[in-house]
Amino acid sequence: ANSYAQNSTFADYHRRKSIRTRKIHSDNLATFAAFLGETGIVRTGPQLQTTPSAWAVMTDGLVTAYREWLLQSGYAIGSINLKLSTVKIYCKLATKAGALDVREHAMIRLVDGFSETETKMVDDMRSQCRVSSKKAEPTHIDLAQARQLKRHPSTAQGRRDAVLMTLLIDHGLRAGEVALLKVGDFNLTEGTFTFFRPKVNKTQTHIMTADTAAAIRAYFEAGDAPAAGHFLLRGSRKGGELSAPKPLKIWEDDEDGNPREIDGKPGMSASSLSMRVRALGKRIGIDKLSAHDCRHYCFTDAARNGTGIVELRDAGGWNSFAMPNEYIAAAAIANKGLKQSA
Repeated sequence: ANSYAQNSTFADYHRRKSIRTRKIHSDNLATFAAFLGETGIVRTGPQLQTTPSAWAVMTDGLVTAYREWLLQSGYAIGSINLKLSTVKIYCKLATKAGALDVREHAMIRLVDGFSETETKMVDDMRSQCRVSSKKAEPTHIDLAQARQLKRHPSTAQGRRDAVLMTLLIDHGLRAGEVALLKVGDFNLTEGTFTFFRPKVNKTQTHIMTADTAAAIRAYFEAGDAPAAGHFLLRGSRKGGELSAPKPLKIWEDDEDGNPREIDGKPGMSASSLSMRVRALGKRIGIDKLSAHDCRHYCFTDAARNGTGIVELRDAGGWNSFAMPNEYIAAAAIANKGLKQSA
């Protein structure tokens, strides 16, 4: 029984995690495998994700060297902390499976990432540009551009794009939140939709704006939207056609060859969705537009029009007032109320 439990440690862990989490781990372990290759240790990302014995050679010195390697390679501090955390998770699993020495794991646990207060100091000391897809500042969108981004031709792809952009611009959803939307999340009678925010682990309901409601209705009435039980957005094919709908659940054989139902993949992943946003931005003259730029526009515009901090926090799905306060501060007129002589 103990032997079976040890051998199934990794598989059991993966069964408990979402597709998104497993994908993040896969990407992070591929980076770790690249580092190990430079040290002469040959491992692949899939081996590290599925095979406890692949972790038998790990030491705290090796993990510390990996942290330094990420730093010198220019990765953002947030990315370093996340990649380091993934390695430590799998070291813990390997220890539980009996592949990694308990004492060695205790030392690995002491290898910390960087705190918020350390981040600025570390970045100031680094001469290299960091490796990150995130921009230092969001790309500015004005009202006219926002309206352009929500208007699209009356084609299957155009109607899909109108749904995508209204959800980003009018509701400030994150790319991953849009990707996870299901057909059944929308209530056309009440004019609302419900969605999950993985980043903060909460489910919320929004009232659709007029533009969002119009885009959703057009998408459904034209027959572009999938049937119930599918993800809302469909991917694109060459020529502008939409790809086949993606079901929420699919059947897959487990390690013993028995069929089981697992989460399906969205029709548009967060990355493909982001690529489409960039292409649509470029079409109207905005370079490197991102889904987060649309979110930034949504809440900057709301703050500028007098939305209160509580309403901003709730609409944006934050757990604190830190980010809403930044939007309100940025929208404030610094010399409003200043009294001067004529």
